[in-house]
Order: sequence, then C-alpha cells, then structure tokens
Amino acid sequence: MTEMNCPTCQKTIEYSKQNPFRPFCSKRCQLIDLGEWASESHKIGGKSAHEEMFSEELEQMIKDSLLK
Repeated sequence: MTEMNCPTCQKTIEYSKQNPFRPFCSKRCQLIDLGEWASESHKIGGKSAHEEMFSEELEQMIKDSLLK
C-alpha cells in the first residue's frame, strides 16, 4: 500500500486503483485543483506557446512591411 498526501488538502490517502480520485482524496479536492488551473492560479513555468506564435507573426509582419 502506497500512501501520499492529497495535493489540495494534504490529507493522507492510499494511492491505489480503488481510489477513483487519485491523487486526490475526493471529488471536491479534484474540482478545487481543476478550478485553480482554470483560473491560472497554477501555471507551468516557461514561455507560452501563444506568445511564441505571436512574436513569430510580429517578426514576419515587420519583415513584410520593410520589404514594401
């Protein structure tokens, strides 16, 4: 049996296939975590793929305008 802490409430839980909410202790904690990702309280560090796309588009627009 592997035990761990719920990432949301820190309650000690058994990490097993019998827990449908793993790694969370409950549906409530699972939804709290989802809400934090949706509101961007949690983020993955680094440059956004959208920012990179926009910067490439801007560079192309600048090049195009200089060629006119």
